Amino acid sequence: MNPSQAEPQIVTIDKPLYGGAFLGRVEGKAVFVPLTLPGEQVRVRITDDKPGYATAEAEQIVVAAPERVVPACRHFGACGGCHYQHTGYETQLKLKQAVLVETLQRGGVQAPAEIAVLSGDPWQYRNRIRMAFDAAGHPGYRGRGSHDVIPVKECPIAAPLLLEAAQAIAEVARRAKPALRPAEIALFCNADQSTLLASVFVASAKKVRFDEFATALQQRIPALASAELLIEGHAGTQPRLVTHWGTNSLLYRAADFDYRVDRGAFFQVNRWLVDALVDRVTANRRGALAWDLFAGVGLFARRLTASFSRVVAVESAPASTQALAANLKGTSGIPVRAATLDFLRRDHQGVRPDLIVVDPPRTGLGTDATSLLAGIAAPALVYVSCDPATLARDLQALIGSGYVIESVTLADLFPQTFHLETVVQMRNS
Repeated sequence: MNPSQAEPQIVTIDKPLYGGAFLGRVEGKAVFVPLTLPGEQVRVRITDDKPGYATAEAEQIVVAAPERVVPACRHFGACGGCHYQHTGYETQLKLKQAVLVETLQRGGVQAPAEIAVLSGDPWQYRNRIRMAFDAAGHPGYRGRGSHDVIPVKECPIAAPLLLEAAQAIAEVARRAKPALRPAEIALFCNADQSTLLASVFVASAKKVRFDEFATALQQRIPALASAELLIEGHAGTQPRLVTHWGTNSLLYRAADFDYRVDRGAFFQVNRWLVDALVDRVTANRRGALAWDLFAGVGLFARRLTASFSRVVAVESAPASTQALAANLKGTSGIPVRAATLDFLRRDHQGVRPDLIVVDPPRTGLGTDATSLLAGIAAPALVYVSCDPATLARDLQALIGSGYVIESVTLADLFPQTFHLETVVQMRNS
Protein backbone atom coordinates (compact mmCIF):
# COMPACT_ATOMS: atom_id res chain seq x y z
CA MET A 1 0.00 0.00 0.00
CA ASN A 2 1.35 3.41 -0.98
CA PRO A 3 0.37 5.67 1.94
CA SER A 4 0.15 8.75 -0.29
CA GLN A 5 -2.40 7.01 -2.55
CA ALA A 6 -4.35 5.06 0.07
CA GLU A 7 -8.01 5.86 0.57
CA PRO A 8 -9.11 6.83 4.10
CA GLN A 9 -10.31 3.84 6.13
CA ILE A 10 -12.79 3.52 8.97
CA VAL A 11 -11.33 1.66 11.93
CA THR A 12 -12.61 0.81 15.39
CA ILE A 13 -10.08 1.54 18.11
CA ASP A 14 -9.42 -1.39 20.41
CA LYS A 15 -6.91 -0.48 23.11
CA PRO A 16 -4.00 1.79 24.09
CA LEU A 17 -0.41 0.96 23.25
CA TYR A 18 2.74 2.00 25.07
CA GLY A 19 4.11 5.00 23.19
CA GLY A 20 0.90 7.01 23.00
CA ALA A 21 -0.87 5.41 20.03
CA PHE A 22 -4.01 3.27 20.04
CA LEU A 23 -4.62 0.01 18.20
CA GLY A 24 -7.11 -0.45 15.39
CA ARG A 25 -7.19 -2.90 12.47
CA VAL A 26 -7.63 -2.64 8.72
CA GLU A 27 -8.36 -5.99 7.06
CA GLY A 28 -6.84 -7.68 10.09
CA LYS A 29 -3.65 -5.65 10.01
CA ALA A 30 -2.65 -3.69 13.11
CA VAL A 31 -2.88 0.08 12.68
CA PHE A 32 -1.46 2.49 15.26
CA VAL A 33 -3.51 5.68 15.58
CA PRO A 34 -2.62 8.48 18.04
CA LEU A 35 -5.10 10.87 19.67
CA THR A 36 -7.95 8.35 19.68
CA LEU A 37 -9.67 6.28 22.38
CA PRO A 38 -10.89 2.68 22.78
CA GLY A 39 -14.33 2.14 21.28
CA GLU A 40 -14.13 5.05 18.85
CA GLN A 41 -14.81 4.72 15.15
CA VAL A 42 -12.25 6.79 13.30
CA ARG A 43 -11.61 7.69 9.69
CA VAL A 44 -7.85 7.33 9.31
CA ARG A 45 -5.22 8.02 6.69
CA ILE A 46 -2.32 5.55 6.53
CA THR A 47 0.99 7.41 6.83
CA ASP A 48 3.44 4.49 6.98
CA ASP A 49 2.66 0.96 5.84
CA LYS A 50 5.07 -1.72 7.04
CA PRO A 51 4.85 -5.51 6.59
CA GLY A 52 3.65 -6.15 10.16
CA TYR A 53 1.73 -2.99 10.98
CA ALA A 54 0.80 0.47 9.77
CA THR A 55 0.71 3.89 11.37
CA ALA A 56 -2.07 6.35 10.64
CA GLU A 57 -3.47 9.76 11.44
CA ALA A 58 -7.07 10.29 12.50
CA GLU A 59 -8.82 12.51 9.93
CA GLN A 60 -12.26 12.35 11.56
CA ILE A 61 -13.73 10.95 14.76
CA VAL A 62 -16.86 9.30 13.35
CA VAL A 63 -18.13 7.95 16.69
CA ALA A 64 -16.51 9.51 19.75
CA ALA A 65 -16.00 7.70 23.05
CA PRO A 66 -17.95 9.17 25.98
CA GLU A 67 -14.60 9.66 27.74
CA ARG A 68 -13.38 12.15 25.12
CA VAL A 69 -12.95 15.72 26.41
CA VAL A 70 -11.76 19.04 25.01
CA PRO A 71 -7.98 19.31 25.58
CA ALA A 72 -6.92 21.93 28.11
CA CYS A 73 -4.02 23.14 25.95
CA ARG A 74 -4.45 24.89 22.60
CA HIS A 75 -1.22 23.29 21.35
CA PHE A 76 -2.30 19.69 22.01
CA GLY A 77 -2.05 17.52 18.92
CA ALA A 78 0.55 19.58 17.10
CA CYS A 79 2.93 19.61 20.08
CA GLY A 80 4.60 16.28 20.76
CA GLY A 81 4.75 16.65 24.53
CA CYS A 82 1.33 15.29 25.54
CA HIS A 83 -0.62 12.27 24.31
CA TYR A 84 -3.73 11.92 26.50
CA GLN A 85 -5.20 15.40 26.96
CA HIS A 86 -8.22 14.37 24.88
CA THR A 87 -9.57 12.32 27.80
CA GLY A 88 -10.14 12.87 31.52
CA TYR A 89 -7.58 12.01 34.13
CA GLU A 90 -9.38 8.98 35.57
CA THR A 91 -9.51 7.48 32.09
CA GLN A 92 -5.81 8.22 31.60
CA LEU A 93 -5.00 6.21 34.71
CA LYS A 94 -7.09 3.29 33.46
CA LEU A 95 -5.32 3.41 30.10
CA LYS A 96 -1.93 3.31 31.79
CA GLN A 97 -2.95 0.43 34.05
CA ALA A 98 -4.05 -1.55 31.00
CA VAL A 99 -0.78 -0.79 29.19
CA LEU A 100 1.29 -1.78 32.23
CA VAL A 101 -0.54 -5.08 32.77
CA GLU A 102 -0.36 -6.06 29.10
CA THR A 103 3.32 -5.10 28.79
CA LEU A 104 4.24 -7.17 31.83
CA GLN A 105 2.24 -10.15 30.59
CA ARG A 106 3.77 -9.90 27.12
CA GLY A 107 7.15 -10.02 28.82
CA GLY A 108 6.22 -13.21 30.65
CA VAL A 109 5.41 -11.59 34.01
CA GLN A 110 2.04 -12.16 35.67
CA ALA A 111 0.92 -8.85 37.14
CA PRO A 112 -0.78 -8.92 40.56
CA ALA A 113 -4.57 -8.86 40.56
CA GLU A 114 -4.45 -5.42 42.15
CA ILE A 115 -2.11 -2.64 41.07
CA ALA A 116 -1.89 0.36 43.39
CA VAL A 117 -1.87 3.84 41.88
CA LEU A 118 -0.03 6.96 43.04
CA SER A 119 -1.47 10.08 41.47
CA GLY A 120 -1.76 13.79 42.16
CA ASP A 121 -2.70 17.03 40.47
CA PRO A 122 -2.31 16.32 36.72
CA TRP A 123 -1.46 19.95 35.88
CA GLN A 124 1.54 22.22 36.48
CA TYR A 125 3.48 19.27 37.83
CA ARG A 126 6.69 19.42 35.79
CA ASN A 127 9.73 20.94 37.49
CA ARG A 128 11.87 20.52 34.38
CA ILE A 129 11.36 21.29 30.68
CA ARG A 130 13.53 21.45 27.58
CA MET A 131 12.52 23.72 24.72
CA ALA A 132 13.86 24.54 21.27
CA PHE A 133 13.65 27.79 19.27
CA ASP A 134 12.19 28.33 15.83
CA ALA A 135 13.81 30.50 13.15
CA ALA A 136 12.15 33.61 14.57
CA GLY A 137 13.52 32.95 18.06
CA HIS A 138 10.26 31.75 19.65
CA PRO A 139 10.51 28.94 22.23
CA GLY A 140 8.53 25.77 21.72
CA TYR A 141 8.46 21.99 21.78
CA ARG A 142 9.19 19.51 19.03
CA GLY A 143 6.16 18.64 16.96
CA ARG A 144 4.36 15.33 17.23
CA GLY A 145 6.19 12.93 14.95
CA SER A 146 8.65 15.54 13.69
CA HIS A 147 11.63 17.68 14.65
CA ASP A 148 9.79 20.89 13.76
CA VAL A 149 9.56 23.44 16.57
CA ILE A 150 5.99 24.25 17.60
CA PRO A 151 6.05 27.68 19.30
CA VAL A 152 3.96 27.60 22.47
CA LYS A 153 2.45 30.34 24.59
CA GLU A 154 1.20 28.00 27.29
CA CYS A 155 2.13 24.65 28.82
CA PRO A 156 -0.39 23.57 31.45
CA ILE A 157 1.68 20.59 32.61
CA ALA A 158 4.73 22.72 33.51
CA ALA A 159 5.33 24.81 36.61
CA PRO A 160 4.30 28.33 35.54
CA LEU A 161 7.76 29.74 36.32
CA LEU A 162 9.32 27.57 33.60
CA LEU A 163 7.30 28.92 30.69
CA GLU A 164 7.63 32.44 32.07
CA ALA A 165 11.41 31.96 32.09
CA ALA A 166 11.43 30.54 28.56
CA GLN A 167 9.58 33.57 27.21
CA ALA A 168 11.93 35.88 29.11
CA ILE A 169 15.00 34.11 27.70
CA ALA A 170 13.63 34.57 24.18
CA GLU A 171 13.04 38.28 24.72
CA VAL A 172 16.39 38.94 26.41
CA ALA A 173 18.20 36.95 23.71
CA ARG A 174 16.62 39.08 20.96
CA ARG A 175 17.82 42.25 22.69
CA ALA A 176 21.30 40.96 23.50
CA LYS A 177 24.27 42.74 21.89
CA PRO A 178 25.52 40.93 19.94
CA ALA A 179 22.38 38.91 19.57
CA LEU A 180 22.39 35.61 21.41
CA ARG A 181 20.61 32.90 19.42
CA PRO A 182 19.73 29.92 21.63
CA ALA A 183 19.06 26.63 19.85
CA GLU A 184 17.57 25.02 22.97
CA ILE A 185 17.15 25.68 26.68
CA ALA A 186 16.73 23.40 29.68
CA LEU A 187 15.01 24.78 32.77
CA PHE A 188 14.69 23.26 36.25
CA CYS A 189 13.02 24.72 39.34
CA ASN A 190 12.41 23.52 42.88
CA ALA A 191 8.95 22.55 44.10
CA ASP A 192 7.87 26.00 45.30
CA GLN A 193 9.36 27.76 42.23
CA SER A 194 11.62 29.89 44.40
CA THR A 195 14.82 28.90 42.59
CA LEU A 196 15.54 28.32 38.90
CA LEU A 197 18.49 26.80 37.03
CA ALA A 198 18.83 27.50 33.30
CA SER A 199 20.98 25.91 30.60
CA VAL A 200 21.28 27.69 27.25
CA PHE A 201 22.48 25.69 24.23
CA VAL A 202 23.92 27.54 21.22
CA ALA A 203 25.60 26.56 17.97
CA SER A 204 28.38 29.12 18.46
CA ALA A 205 29.39 31.26 21.42
CA LYS A 206 31.63 33.80 19.72
CA LYS A 207 31.49 37.27 21.27
CA VAL A 208 28.60 36.33 23.57
CA ARG A 209 28.43 38.49 26.70
CA PHE A 210 26.81 35.85 28.84
CA ASP A 211 27.15 37.63 32.19
CA GLU A 212 25.19 40.56 30.77
CA PHE A 213 22.61 38.16 29.38
CA ALA A 214 22.19 36.32 32.71
CA THR A 215 21.99 39.55 34.72
CA ALA A 216 19.33 40.93 32.39
CA LEU A 217 17.44 37.66 32.65
CA GLN A 218 17.53 37.69 36.44
CA GLN A 219 15.99 41.16 36.42
CA ARG A 220 13.06 39.58 34.60
CA ILE A 221 13.07 36.30 36.58
CA PRO A 222 14.29 36.97 40.15
CA ALA A 223 14.20 33.21 40.93
CA LEU A 224 17.11 32.62 38.53
CA ALA A 225 20.07 31.41 40.58
CA SER A 226 22.21 29.85 37.89
CA ALA A 227 22.67 29.96 34.13
CA GLU A 228 25.14 28.11 31.94
CA LEU A 229 26.07 28.49 28.28
CA LEU A 230 26.83 25.34 26.30
CA ILE A 231 27.80 24.53 22.72
CA GLU A 232 25.41 21.96 21.30
CA GLY A 233 26.75 18.44 20.98
CA HIS A 234 26.71 16.82 17.54
CA ALA A 235 26.80 13.22 16.32
CA GLY A 236 26.41 11.76 19.79
CA THR A 237 28.90 14.07 21.50
CA GLN A 238 28.09 15.76 24.77
CA PRO A 239 27.45 19.53 24.92
CA ARG A 240 30.51 21.59 25.87
CA LEU A 241 30.28 24.07 28.73
CA VAL A 242 31.46 27.54 27.70
CA THR A 243 30.75 29.54 30.82
CA HIS A 244 28.33 29.80 33.69
CA TRP A 245 26.85 32.46 35.92
CA GLY A 246 25.62 32.21 39.49
CA THR A 247 25.51 29.15 41.72
CA ASN A 248 25.94 25.52 40.68
CA SER A 249 22.88 24.10 42.41
CA LEU A 250 19.55 24.64 44.11
CA LEU A 251 17.93 23.23 47.23
CA TYR A 252 14.87 21.09 46.58
CA ARG A 253 12.62 20.42 49.56
CA ALA A 254 11.30 16.86 49.38
CA ALA A 255 10.68 14.01 51.81
CA ASP A 256 11.45 16.32 54.77
CA PHE A 257 14.92 17.22 53.51
CA ASP A 258 16.49 20.01 51.46
CA TYR A 259 18.26 18.11 48.69
CA ARG A 260 21.12 19.76 46.89
CA VAL A 261 20.56 19.30 43.15
CA ASP A 262 23.36 20.42 40.84
CA ARG A 263 22.96 21.65 37.27
CA GLY A 264 22.31 18.72 34.96
CA ALA A 265 21.66 16.21 37.73
CA PHE A 266 18.69 13.86 37.56
CA PHE A 267 15.77 14.52 39.88
CA GLN A 268 12.19 13.24 39.71
CA VAL A 269 10.13 15.51 37.46
CA ASN A 270 6.76 15.61 39.24
CA ARG A 271 6.82 18.21 41.99
CA TRP A 272 3.53 16.98 43.48
CA LEU A 273 4.47 13.30 43.88
CA VAL A 274 8.11 13.18 45.00
CA ASP A 275 7.23 12.68 48.66
CA ALA A 276 4.70 9.94 47.90
CA LEU A 277 7.19 8.17 45.65
CA VAL A 278 9.88 8.19 48.35
CA ASP A 279 7.36 6.86 50.87
CA ARG A 280 6.33 4.04 48.54
CA VAL A 281 9.92 2.98 47.86
CA THR A 282 11.25 3.17 51.43
CA ALA A 283 8.26 2.64 53.77
CA ASN A 284 8.66 -0.08 56.43
CA ARG A 285 12.17 -0.88 55.26
CA ARG A 286 14.87 -1.24 57.92
CA GLY A 287 17.97 -3.27 58.65
CA ALA A 288 21.74 -3.20 58.85
CA LEU A 289 22.65 -2.49 55.22
CA ALA A 290 20.86 -1.10 52.15
CA TRP A 291 22.17 -0.45 48.65
CA ASP A 292 20.71 2.32 46.52
CA LEU A 293 21.84 1.72 42.93
CA PHE A 294 21.53 4.48 40.32
CA ALA A 295 21.20 6.75 43.36
CA GLY A 296 21.21 10.13 41.62
CA VAL A 297 21.48 12.86 44.24
CA GLY A 298 20.30 10.46 46.94
CA LEU A 299 16.53 10.88 46.90
CA PHE A 300 15.91 7.38 48.28
CA ALA A 301 19.25 6.89 50.01
CA ARG A 302 18.80 9.88 52.29
CA ARG A 303 15.46 8.54 53.59
CA LEU A 304 16.89 5.05 54.02
CA THR A 305 19.63 6.37 56.32
CA ALA A 306 16.92 6.90 58.96
CA SER A 307 16.18 3.17 59.18
CA PHE A 308 19.40 1.38 58.11
CA SER A 309 22.70 1.28 59.97
CA ARG A 310 24.54 1.73 56.69
CA VAL A 311 23.39 2.83 53.23
CA VAL A 312 25.64 2.51 50.17
CA ALA A 313 24.53 4.88 47.41
CA VAL A 314 26.04 4.17 43.99
CA GLU A 315 26.08 6.79 41.22
CA SER A 316 28.37 7.44 38.24
CA ALA A 317 26.99 10.62 36.62
CA PRO A 318 29.39 13.52 37.27
CA ALA A 319 26.47 15.96 37.58
CA SER A 320 25.09 14.01 40.56
CA THR A 321 28.00 12.62 42.55
CA GLN A 322 29.02 15.77 44.44
CA ALA A 323 25.43 16.53 45.41
CA LEU A 324 24.97 12.90 46.49
CA ALA A 325 27.94 13.19 48.85
CA ALA A 326 26.61 16.48 50.23
CA ASN A 327 23.12 15.08 50.78
CA LEU A 328 24.47 12.08 52.69
CA LYS A 329 26.92 14.04 54.83
CA GLY A 330 26.48 13.35 58.54
CA THR A 331 24.34 10.26 57.98
CA SER A 332 24.92 6.52 57.74
CA GLY A 333 25.08 6.93 53.97
CA ILE A 334 28.23 6.17 51.99
CA PRO A 335 28.42 7.62 48.46
CA VAL A 336 30.19 5.45 45.91
CA ARG A 337 31.18 6.92 42.56
CA ALA A 338 30.84 3.98 40.18
CA ALA A 339 28.65 2.56 37.47
CA THR A 340 26.14 0.14 38.95
CA LEU A 341 27.40 -2.78 36.88
CA ASP A 342 31.00 -2.15 37.95
CA PHE A 343 29.91 -1.96 41.58
CA LEU A 344 27.98 -5.23 41.35
CA ARG A 345 31.03 -6.94 39.82
CA ARG A 346 33.19 -6.08 42.82
CA ASP A 347 34.06 -8.70 45.40
CA HIS A 348 31.77 -7.84 48.29
CA GLN A 349 33.33 -10.60 50.43
CA GLY A 350 30.06 -12.29 51.20
CA VAL A 351 28.36 -9.12 52.42
CA ARG A 352 24.68 -9.23 51.55
CA PRO A 353 22.48 -6.14 51.95
CA ASP A 354 19.07 -6.44 53.57
CA LEU A 355 17.58 -4.25 50.82
CA ILE A 356 18.56 -3.22 47.31
CA VAL A 357 16.81 -0.31 45.57
CA VAL A 358 17.36 0.06 41.82
CA ASP A 359 16.19 3.02 39.72
CA PRO A 360 17.82 2.48 36.31
CA PRO A 361 17.38 4.57 33.14
CA ARG A 362 14.94 3.49 30.41
CA THR A 363 17.31 0.79 29.22
CA GLY A 364 16.71 -1.05 32.49
CA LEU A 365 19.16 -3.33 34.29
CA GLY A 366 20.01 -5.80 31.54
CA THR A 367 21.21 -9.38 31.63
CA ASP A 368 24.52 -8.88 33.45
CA ALA A 369 23.09 -6.75 36.27
CA THR A 370 20.09 -9.02 36.91
CA SER A 371 22.41 -12.03 36.98
CA LEU A 372 24.70 -10.37 39.51
CA LEU A 373 21.73 -9.31 41.64
CA ALA A 374 20.49 -12.88 41.58
CA GLY A 375 23.84 -14.03 42.92
CA ILE A 376 23.79 -11.47 45.73
CA ALA A 377 20.23 -12.56 46.62
CA ALA A 378 19.27 -9.70 48.91
CA PRO A 379 16.12 -10.58 50.91
CA ALA A 380 14.28 -7.52 49.56
CA LEU A 381 14.55 -5.61 46.29
CA VAL A 382 12.62 -2.54 45.12
CA TYR A 383 12.68 -1.81 41.40
CA VAL A 384 11.72 1.72 40.27
CA SER A 385 11.19 1.73 36.51
CA CYS A 386 10.37 4.36 33.89
CA ASP A 387 9.88 1.86 31.05
CA PRO A 388 7.47 -1.10 31.38
CA ALA A 389 9.04 -3.11 28.54
CA THR A 390 12.54 -3.22 30.03
CA LEU A 391 10.96 -3.67 33.46
CA ALA A 392 9.14 -6.81 32.25
CA ARG A 393 12.37 -8.20 30.79
CA ASP A 394 14.29 -7.63 34.02
CA LEU A 395 11.49 -8.90 36.27
CA GLN A 396 11.31 -12.12 34.32
CA ALA A 397 15.03 -12.68 34.97
CA LEU A 398 14.73 -11.80 38.66
CA ILE A 399 11.71 -14.04 39.13
CA GLY A 400 13.59 -16.85 37.42
CA SER A 401 16.36 -16.45 40.02
CA GLY A 402 14.00 -16.80 42.99
CA TYR A 403 12.44 -13.37 43.54
CA VAL A 404 8.70 -13.02 44.06
CA ILE A 405 6.64 -9.90 43.38
CA GLU A 406 4.96 -8.59 46.52
CA SER A 407 3.30 -5.50 45.04
CA VAL A 408 3.21 -3.30 41.97
CA THR A 409 2.48 0.42 42.07
CA LEU A 410 1.81 2.61 39.04
CA ALA A 411 3.22 6.02 39.95
CA ASP A 412 1.77 8.52 37.50
CA LEU A 413 4.62 11.00 37.44
CA PHE A 414 3.79 12.09 33.88
CA PRO A 415 0.05 12.94 33.57
CA GLN A 416 -1.27 13.80 30.08
CA THR A 417 1.51 11.68 28.54
CA PHE A 418 1.94 7.96 27.88
CA HIS A 419 4.96 7.79 30.21
CA LEU A 420 4.56 5.97 33.50
CA GLU A 421 6.67 5.02 36.49
CA THR A 422 6.38 1.66 38.22
CA VAL A 423 7.49 0.61 41.71
CA VAL A 424 7.82 -3.14 42.19
CA GLN A 425 8.41 -4.54 45.68
CA MET A 426 10.08 -7.96 45.60
CA ARG A 427 11.31 -10.51 48.13
CA ASN A 428 13.70 -13.37 47.69
CA SER A 429 11.90 -16.65 48.19
